[in-house]
Amino acid sequence: MNTAKPDPLQAPLELWGGLECTVNRVGDEFYSQIERNGHCHRGDDIDRFASLGIRAIRYPILWERTAPEGLDKADWSWPDERLPALRAAGITPIAGLVHHGSGPRHTSLVDPGFAQGLAAYAQAVATRYPWIEYYTPVNEPLTTARFSGLYGLWYPHGRDDRTFIQALLVQCKATVLSMQAVRRINPSAKLVQTDDLGKTYSTPELHEAADFYNARRWLAWDLLCGKVDEQYPIWPYLIRSGIDPAELLWFRDNPCPPDIIGVNYYVTSERWLDHRADRYPAHFRGSIGGQPCADIETARVLATPTAGIGPLLHEVWDRYGIPIAVTEAHIDANREDQLRWLLEVWDASARARQAGVDVRAVTVWSLLGSFDWNSLVTTNKGYYEPGPFDIRSPQPRPTALAAMMRELAGGKPLSHPVLRGQGWWRRPGRFLCPPIATPEALSSISADGHLSVGTHAAPILITGATGTLGRAFARVCKGRNLAYRLLSRKDMDIADQHSVEQAIAQFQPWAIINASGYVRVDDAEHDVERCFRENVQGPSVLAAACARHGIHLTTFSSDLVFDGQQDSPYTENDSVAPLNIYGQSKAAAEQIVLDQHSGALVVRTSAFFGPWDSHNFVTIAIDTLGRGAPFTVASDLTVTPTYVPDLVHACLDLIIDRECGVWHLTNGTALTWAALAESAARQAGVDASRLELRRAADFGYQAQRPVYSALGSNRAILLPPLDTAIARFLHMRAEPAELEELIHTTETRQVPAEPERMVVAP
Repeated sequence: MNTAKPDPLQAPLELWGGLECTVNRVGDEFYSQIERNGHCHRGDDIDRFASLGIRAIRYPILWERTAPEGLDKADWSWPDERLPALRAAGITPIAGLVHHGSGPRHTSLVDPGFAQGLAAYAQAVATRYPWIEYYTPVNEPLTTARFSGLYGLWYPHGRDDRTFIQALLVQCKATVLSMQAVRRINPSAKLVQTDDLGKTYSTPELHEAADFYNARRWLAWDLLCGKVDEQYPIWPYLIRSGIDPAELLWFRDNPCPPDIIGVNYYVTSERWLDHRADRYPAHFRGSIGGQPCADIETARVLATPTAGIGPLLHEVWDRYGIPIAVTEAHIDANREDQLRWLLEVWDASARARQAGVDVRAVTVWSLLGSFDWNSLVTTNKGYYEPGPFDIRSPQPRPTALAAMMRELAGGKPLSHPVLRGQGWWRRPGRFLCPPIATPEALSSISADGHLSVGTHAAPILITGATGTLGRAFARVCKGRNLAYRLLSRKDMDIADQHSVEQAIAQFQPWAIINASGYVRVDDAEHDVERCFRENVQGPSVLAAACARHGIHLTTFSSDLVFDGQQDSPYTENDSVAPLNIYGQSKAAAEQIVLDQHSGALVVRTSAFFGPWDSHNFVTIAIDTLGRGAPFTVASDLTVTPTYVPDLVHACLDLIIDRECGVWHLTNGTALTWAALAESAARQAGVDASRLELRRAADFGYQAQRPVYSALGSNRAILLPPLDTAIARFLHMRAEPAELEELIHTTETRQVPAEPERMVVAP
């Protein structure tokens, strides 16, 4: 009889999912992610999660939500419904009991009673659900202790070493006691202990600080493994903080090593310390031991990028010899870079397994996206990062990440063309300061082999080489490292089937963006044939060709397909009734395109303005008023303006998601042209007193306009509010940005400089 245990490295790398469920406290206010992402109210999300092919999910059974007023008043109705549903769907839950939280209101991370309180709750969970095998009693104890006890961001808002260490010890003790309590009910229960896996590099002048941070990063796992005693490298630092040695040695005597070490990895996890602080933007500057320094993610400064997570997985394995799972793989970026980040983490994990590192799984984080992590959840501004599902639609909408997850889970080849490009963290435009020569020891293990966009990458074809929208798409595609070809009519006449077929054969695109067309609304009244050739026949030919070849098509329509008879924003479901020839051409094009290509994306938008052309309404209004000249504007036509960079970025994300049908994309505010001019002038600091308001009838338009053509949406609100768009427009006019890849790459977890203190080298 063969009793040998199966080799875990022979099993496929598993795909797990994670649900952002932080309930952090700032002052007396609690920020709950599952309230904001709506999962607490949507039972059918579990079917969505199961459709991704995940084997396990990090799932919240949070102390603060279930028993905020004590176990005797606990409400188990929510986990009673959700946990059996997960089990029925074949998804193993990894039960999270505290996620970046500080427990119910009556306790905190520096309360000695926190550990016993969580242990009692953990025992109640295990008693009620004895079949649950995997637990994470406390998520990221080291990271949470830093944010709560050292940086002062979260409750109890400590800013000193003692509070930091207290918070860490309380969380780790809570983990030990919780697992002891759970194992009294279920002896086979396993601990999945997560924390941020980072590393710090530095100039020689700050090597002691870097050495200290690199020693401290292991502290939570080392405590649980019983590795901390008088010989521990940073023992003097721990004792000097005022902590009783017995509190530390308790873990040596009560070890609770993880069954799986969960490593969370972000672009911001790897840091660079530099004593030349003045080289860096102000918000990266701080001091260590009285010495000015800068603390910045390596991706933004090192000339040669680090190798990423791969070498760090080896470090974890060499240190502990315990199975590993990547328990958070996420980046706040444009859609293609979200895909590229997941691919890089997955490939690195697979390579580590081939080298003998026992990596069990990669967890895609977060399935429903997350809110306000760009401020470390200290504000409630609604900044949203989508994940495999985008919750800005009435029901969570699967993105390209969801399709990629299904391929990974099924062991299928990855199919999306954008995966052939490098992520922004490896591109030349990533720098926020003059790049630093990568240290020799680091450059020797820097990553290579990641594909750049080039001749082998299928491109996006963009029509309209002479138009504002076509040039904007080309500009942003270049910045986002998306292969593209910007075509003029000479390169491809969209109304000529032979010309379209030739271009498709030559360039082999995976998507076509039709940014061309007849745009002269008044001239169209007397130029009907040409208007319909460009706006109807052309999109029709493109749609038929794209349908034949399996190519995604995006084309643009207008708010002028509506008659203006209603007084609330038009949505995608409202009937069209154009008043003029141009509107008729756009309405006809919508119908014929979707009839011929059900997978096409038709974007209705309105009132463009942007920083890359000088002929848009907002630019002309500000420049005219700025000269002190009068500016005449219609006061009775209501539109919804659209900031071109926002439109282009949103369209590209939808294209990568392979979305289809009619979408309304604007910056959301319904206002008259006069109000738009006044608002833009006010934000620009320009005197708007020379605005001259007129009725539309006074302008002598050849084409009738709807008096109200504001666009709303019942599909999703994807573009930021208009006031922020105008502010960004004015900023880009003042300081033109040549590197568009820096747009929409705000990474989460931007950690502030630590309070000034003396660093103790290991």
